[in-house]
Amino acid sequence: MSTSREDMIRVDQAGEFGATRIYAGQLAVMGDRGPHSAEIRGMAEQEAGHRAEFDALMAKRGVRPTALQPFWNVAGYALGAGTALLGPEAAMACTAAVETEIDKHYSAQLDELERDGDDPELAEMIYRFREDEREHLDAAMEAGAERAPAYPLLSAAIRLGCKVAIKVSQKV
Repeated sequence: MSTSREDMIRVDQAGEFGATRIYAGQLAVMGDRGPHSAEIRGMAEQEAGHRAEFDALMAKRGVRPTALQPFWNVAGYALGAGTALLGPEAAMACTAAVETEIDKHYSAQLDELERDGDDPELAEMIYRFREDEREHLDAAMEAGAERAPAYPLLSAAIRLGCKVAIKVSQKV
């Protein structure tokens, strides 16, 4: 089943918005002195750039945002703050889990876009952003994500939440 380009843009913008909120929550707890604060701030700036590009594409193409944006605003911030409260490795575990799912999501979208060949502008954006997300995943793993308390459980819960968020944000 093919995903409409509007649904792709809507869910991707929601994801980038959520990522900015996760990092905002983490930085609110960790401040500028946390062991990974500078790295998190850099990732947050990249995510803000991704969101700005999706915001512009939504405006250009007349795509409505997800109606769940107020929920993702609070949920993303709470997830970021909550994982940072568990410690720096848990904050990195959050990044690793989210980026694992986003890599899969963006890769599936790219497969569809390349197969259909009907939207090179969107394909190019998603490709660029996927590469950034993969860098975030690698950085999180190098920073000790797997050393987080109850890492397998924490990672699985966050990944499940991402999968659900992706599904509902496409349409709602």
